[in-house]
Amino acid sequence: MTTTHRTALVTGATAGIGRAVALALAADGIEVIAHGRDAERGKQLVEEITAGGGSARFATADLADPEDVRALAAGADAVDVLVNNAGIYEFAGTPDTSAASFDRQFAVNVRAPFLLVAALAPGMAERGHGSIVNVSSSGATSPAPIGAAYGASKAALELLTRSWATEFGPSGVRVNGVSPGPVRSAGTTAMLGDGIEALGRVNLRQRIGEPEEIAAVVRFLVSDAASYINGTVVLANGGERSALAA
Repeated sequence: MTTTHRTALVTGATAGIGRAVALALAADGIEVIAHGRDAERGKQLVEEITAGGGSARFATADLADPEDVRALAAGADAVDVLVNNAGIYEFAGTPDTSAASFDRQFAVNVRAPFLLVAALAPGMAERGHGSIVNVSSSGATSPAPIGAAYGASKAALELLTRSWATEFGPSGVRVNGVSPGPVRSAGTTAMLGDGIEALGRVNLRQRIGEPEEIAAVVRFLVSDAASYINGTVVLANGGERSALAA
């Protein structure tokens, strides 16, 4: 899939969906700035991309720290693509969610993307092109008895996605999102163990998603093939069951 975009910043790129996104974009000839917290995993990702003929470098930042986020944006400089993928979650009930946990989830899941867009989207607009993709979650639209703070943070990110599309779209910057259902990753496997497969069986595909499947959606959204798509959140959840399909 060809694209005219040349440089992408991908947050949370050293594992799961973010890693798959970084590899997919690099395969399209996009230079990838791979953000993460684990320097060793970052080194391995960069080596894998360069071994395949791509271009990448690793950048680290604590997304809960606004100054670190601003420094990440400054180091990225003029990017054509921003993928706000990094996110944290605590699937706890409301009484068991501390103020610190609530603040941390909103800092990483909402404030960090906000600051990155504030820093990088104006440059895209000035150049007349750019693509931003925010990775949301089915938790934004499917209420559950646990994880209310996480779901609320992702719902906020989806509203920001649509707001930014109206703010920067007229200047040639497309802003979209992708909302995955359950996806296999080190984090979900560690949290759910064998239960991860049962979680996947609740959708119409009756299986859990793979990171590469979500990365394929992101790859499309940042490509020229998606040039008429703006302000949309694409559902990639295997298909929700209705009462009739249950």
